[in-house]
Amino acid sequence: MARLALLSTSDKTGLIDLARCLVEEFQFDLISSGGTAVALKNAGVPVTKVSDYTGSPEILGGRVKTLHPRIHGGILARRDFPEDIADLQANDIRAIDLVVVNLYPFEQTIAKAGVTLPEAIEQIDIGGPTLLRASAKNFNYLTVLCDPAQYNEYLQELRQNNSEASLTFRQKCALKAFEHTAAYDRAISAYLTGQQESKEEAEKSSLPQEFSISGRQLQPLRYGENPHQPAAWYQVGSNPTGWASAVKVQGKELSYNNLVDLEAARRIIAEFAGPESDPAAAILKHTNPCGVALGNSLVEAYEKAFSADSVSAFGGIVALNRPIDARTATALTQTFLECVVAPACDPDAEEILKSKSKVRVLLLPDLHSGPQETLKAIAGGFLVQASDDAVEDPSQWQVVTDLQPTQDQLAELLFAWKISKHVKSNAIVVTRQRTTVGVGAGQMNRVGSVKIALEQAGEKATCGVLASDGFFPFDDSVRTAAAAGISAIAQPGGSLRDSDSIKAANELGLVMVFTGVRHFLH
Repeated sequence: MARLALLSTSDKTGLIDLARCLVEEFQFDLISSGGTAVALKNAGVPVTKVSDYTGSPEILGGRVKTLHPRIHGGILARRDFPEDIADLQANDIRAIDLVVVNLYPFEQTIAKAGVTLPEAIEQIDIGGPTLLRASAKNFNYLTVLCDPAQYNEYLQELRQNNSEASLTFRQKCALKAFEHTAAYDRAISAYLTGQQESKEEAEKSSLPQEFSISGRQLQPLRYGENPHQPAAWYQVGSNPTGWASAVKVQGKELSYNNLVDLEAARRIIAEFAGPESDPAAAILKHTNPCGVALGNSLVEAYEKAFSADSVSAFGGIVALNRPIDARTATALTQTFLECVVAPACDPDAEEILKSKSKVRVLLLPDLHSGPQETLKAIAGGFLVQASDDAVEDPSQWQVVTDLQPTQDQLAELLFAWKISKHVKSNAIVVTRQRTTVGVGAGQMNRVGSVKIALEQAGEKATCGVLASDGFFPFDDSVRTAAAAGISAIAQPGGSLRDSDSIKAANELGLVMVFTGVRHFLH
């Protein structure tokens, strides 16, 4: 008797070719449901509709098609169990040797603008996951395929193994099926969780009691942070977003460290990605900014950022908030860089950048959108927090000194404050004329970061401003800043000794504002 295959696919890629090979080369009989049966019949491939095979019509507008004992009995029967074979014979059920199923496009549906909850609900597949799970459970006796990319590999298995798929192959396919259904269920759970939480609840905080994340490997990476650490890049969701959607114009393959640094660069430049923002450039090394600047043109912004710390900029990551033009491209080729990311690139700029063919140039039109949560692995679990994407609002700041800031000082403080948010704690940022002139990152005490930032700034600290990601526990940082020529300070406030810092600022003629928000970054 011919073997039996069940085909029920939402994505018809490769379906007809697979079906023809199964029938003509390997003498399979085919059963199929709904649109899949229509597609096969229209292509001239002999097929029996599931409803004809089971004797039960599709009902509830197609919601029930394959949920029937003649289907699931044929899938779940153990061929070396006499009692299972007896049940098949008693109920006129044929054993099924191959199940080919992919699921309703739930993630693609919810990605559409304006999709309603009822529309999303109708794309929750019931029969498909049931078929996949049943087939995967019984991989000892049959093969399950859930991805068109598996079709040719399956056919090769049959050709090389006397028309049989090996147990190793069947088990591998079963694992992929379980991974597929798990990711599908996680997507549904995440969507319904988001629908259930009101906007007010989300703002208040609540993270779900169950938190799941899954990804599909986009590509293996040469190694992780160091050569002895294996690494890979995973895409979340079926539709490429973020870096998975970026276009690489040129350059070597991206590394683990490149991607980590690029994401840090994206987060900084996103602070200046709005339509009202001036041209901006950020240069990073090891996720910390070594130069960030605004300018009247993109090339001016880049040159100011580069000049802020030209030594550290060597081998850096550059993020730009405007399309790369020819003048900026020429400036970029004047030093060694690892990566450049921008929303777009002019054709003449692309030609100029080819002179530095190894530099990785990526185009990411949406620099603003990033993950809503950040995760960190710890022994026995992981930590989840909402991303630090609070929009800075100077109108909510409190001026705590007698001296009031000018409009220009307030704008400069906002610029410095935005950058301090993206510097490893303890973080101190000194800026002047919308350019970083000193950055103190990652020190174990705040006054140490202050000294590093001011030493780097040198004379440029005069009339500059200083931003601190956390409060000053003592007044020593205020006094050190004033001695270097700093004119204004932004810090969260909240120390038990805030009054000491305020007193010192008043005594030394500084402006100081409390932002009321802390921006630790570990």
